[in-house]
Amino acid sequence: MPIINRIAGLAPEMTAWRRHLHAHPELAFDCHETAAFVAARLAEIGVDEIHTGIAQSGIVAIINGQGAGPVVGLRADMDALPILEETGVDYASQTPGKMHACGHDGHTAMLLGAAKYLAETRGFRGRVALIFQPAEEDGGGAGVMVDEGIMDRFDIAEVYALHNAPGQEAGRIFTTPGPIMAAVDEFTIQITGRGGHGAMPHETIDPIPAAISMVQAIQTIVSRNHHALKDLVVSVTQIHAGTTDNVIPSGAMINGTVRSFEAEVQAMVMARMDEIVAGQAASFGVRASLDYAIGYPATINDPARTEFAAEVAAELVGDAHVDAAAGREMGAEDFSYMLQARPGAYLFLGAGEGPGLHHAGYDFNDEILPIGASLLARLAERALPLTE
Repeated sequence: MPIINRIAGLAPEMTAWRRHLHAHPELAFDCHETAAFVAARLAEIGVDEIHTGIAQSGIVAIINGQGAGPVVGLRADMDALPILEETGVDYASQTPGKMHACGHDGHTAMLLGAAKYLAETRGFRGRVALIFQPAEEDGGGAGVMVDEGIMDRFDIAEVYALHNAPGQEAGRIFTTPGPIMAAVDEFTIQITGRGGHGAMPHETIDPIPAAISMVQAIQTIVSRNHHALKDLVVSVTQIHAGTTDNVIPSGAMINGTVRSFEAEVQAMVMARMDEIVAGQAASFGVRASLDYAIGYPATINDPARTEFAAEVAAELVGDAHVDAAAGREMGAEDFSYMLQARPGAYLFLGAGEGPGLHHAGYDFNDEILPIGASLLARLAERALPLTE
């Protein structure tokens, strides 16, 4: 297909862009150098409008097609993770403690590649809005961009995004209609007792047994309070208490994550956690407080746009390499905010074997850059055909 041929020719350039971004990671909303690099490439490409400073360091760029028509949004995330890189590649992070361990460098390079092709060919009507977003990993940058009005400001009618998937066949594309990724919440429990000598526990109010009992009770939420056929994960991921062997501490902290899809399930977890914390605190004579922070909502694909996106994917890689009903997973994505604001679809692109996402040894597979860029470009062209 012509689009693959042209974008395949951009592979060396996209690879250079990707590796530059990989070497210069930035976190959360502080993606200003990344945004400057993206804006410079967009200016060289010749897009029609570049709007910077959205959600602090986000960008929306516009490419005009041939004649009037709707606006299709294509989104890439730009932020990295607070991880010390262990890849050993010659373009490894130059900032110790920060690395692109999720492939957002690749996502940004793919959208730049799609932008270059679309700006050259303009084989569509209407407009394409290129959304370069900060703070997907932490901060909900997509929600901030929506709150700052990008959907109305740029009259975006529908929106698409994709994510690389290590461990899946390179070039395989998969998605699912309806919920595809979970809502994510965080809980923190602070327990206050009375510390003292480890040899004299009767003179203390020990927070450690209370913490252990709370964790055990929290594990029963999924097994005993939840319908077994509905998806739910409740994971305790941190317990902190004490400093040495002969001191009973005065406090303890428990932290964890909750993943769900339905509002009533989320409400049940919140209610049970409140009851567990209060009840266990009373039984052990400690004081305890629960901070339950509601995070990203579930990522819910529009069924019609998902079917459309799968058809476009099949044109690129063949029916045998597309799964349009792959099912949902318990990871989370702040693209959910954009899908709440406008219909669209979120897709995964297989990246081949290698370390998984958020691993210190992970590196984006540059071989899939032309496939992802082609998919993004073709989604825009197919959604905005020159002839009805």
